[in-house]
Amino acid sequence: MLMSADSGSAVNRRPLRRCGATAALSVALLLASCTSGDARGAAGRGGVGDPLFPALGNGGYQVRHYGLDLDYDVRKKHLDATAEITARATEDLRSFQLDLQGLRVSGVRVDGEDAAFSRKGHKLIVRPAEGLRKGARFRTRVDYDGTPQELTDPDGTSEGWVRTPDGAFVSGEPAGSMTWFPGNNHPSDKATYDFTITVPKGYTAVANGELRSQRTAKGRSTFVWHSGRPMASYLATATIGRFEVHTSRGPGGLPLYVAVDPAEAGASRGPLAKLPEIVKWESGLFGPYPFSSAGAIVDDTPARISWGALETQTKPVYAGAPDTTTVVHEMAHQWFGDSVTPKTWRDAWLNESFATYAEWLWAEREGGKTPQQQFDALYDSKSKETWAFPPGDPGTPRNVTGPAVYDRGAMLLQELRNAVGDKAFFTILREWPAKYRYSNADARDFIDFCQEHTDVDLGPLFKAWLYEKGKPKREV
Repeated sequence: MLMSADSGSAVNRRPLRRCGATAALSVALLLASCTSGDARGAAGRGGVGDPLFPALGNGGYQVRHYGLDLDYDVRKKHLDATAEITARATEDLRSFQLDLQGLRVSGVRVDGEDAAFSRKGHKLIVRPAEGLRKGARFRTRVDYDGTPQELTDPDGTSEGWVRTPDGAFVSGEPAGSMTWFPGNNHPSDKATYDFTITVPKGYTAVANGELRSQRTAKGRSTFVWHSGRPMASYLATATIGRFEVHTSRGPGGLPLYVAVDPAEAGASRGPLAKLPEIVKWESGLFGPYPFSSAGAIVDDTPARISWGALETQTKPVYAGAPDTTTVVHEMAHQWFGDSVTPKTWRDAWLNESFATYAEWLWAEREGGKTPQQQFDALYDSKSKETWAFPPGDPGTPRNVTGPAVYDRGAMLLQELRNAVGDKAFFTILREWPAKYRYSNADARDFIDFCQEHTDVDLGPLFKAWLYEKGKPKREV
């Protein structure tokens, strides 16, 4: 994700991380653990023990697929929806939990049978008519409706279902997906998705993946999207508005789908025209593009949206017209963050360091500073934000979007490059996203992976740049 240039930060482009509440959700709720169960452990727990957001996600099952049927009344700002969630039980369960903030649940069925349910904070607690055995595959249907509410995160930014004058701008990092669909809201549980989105005629609904069909009848238009590769819930979108839509083909015939609010069309044209070139260039650096389509969503968002973009899978969402560097950053996330996703939010630096370093490589390609010059400028800067905390240990949720995650993370990669040499470094850039393609990884995985590619002891480098407080000693 990237922050907007007028956000007051020393770093103008920074992706986003979310949690908090404008409506009923409070920061305290997200940070407090939420558990249920008895001594036999037959009730699925709420929360997966994330070190920064312990109440996000749920235990006892893993989702395989989400089928979301959404009908949105733009004028009334009302959502009628059904979620079909296919999952596998990872333990014997007499109940399990889903993350859903606000909205009214009218019914829940598990494997076709009515299930009892209750609400506690942002948890929907489901008790099937019969218990679920470990290893069982089961399907949960949730019928729900209401006016979706956006969230305000610990860093003061907004996410979730953000209403716009002509629809909704939908982004979910780290918690916002639960404002519009129930699920296992944590990056460690990735799934495939189908979206059926119905909106008033004249509006467009854009989601992840590929548009399978579009039809209009009785003043309503329905868009059917399919996302066939595993995706973390925070990367899902269902953005709605009056968009100018452009479809084309990128490298190797890759389908491109670009939706732009007319108010942002002029300023977006140049940067988005470079999308095929950026995909081709990044594929040369990071290996084959990991998904079956690409694109962008550019919306005219409310002034309170203080960040610039989020790497929603296959189609980054931009809060206003992006510049070319922002497109480079968000598309790099398709490899780092989307295809390879952190196991917990503590390792958000694994996303942002690579996306920021991609910016540096692009600047060099365009005749600007080299990555080493970028490193030198940051190291010599008098700004304290880069050294406010170690990127591998953000400490608090509000730091997930801190400059250290981006800048110091990218500086770590430059120090790694200096330590192992260009041949090994660029091999790492290609083979890391290949090894963990469509899965999750953490800092330990990355450190071990890098160590396999060199005889140099990398322990001191990672300890200093990733975990130690203050400004690390500069390696010569």
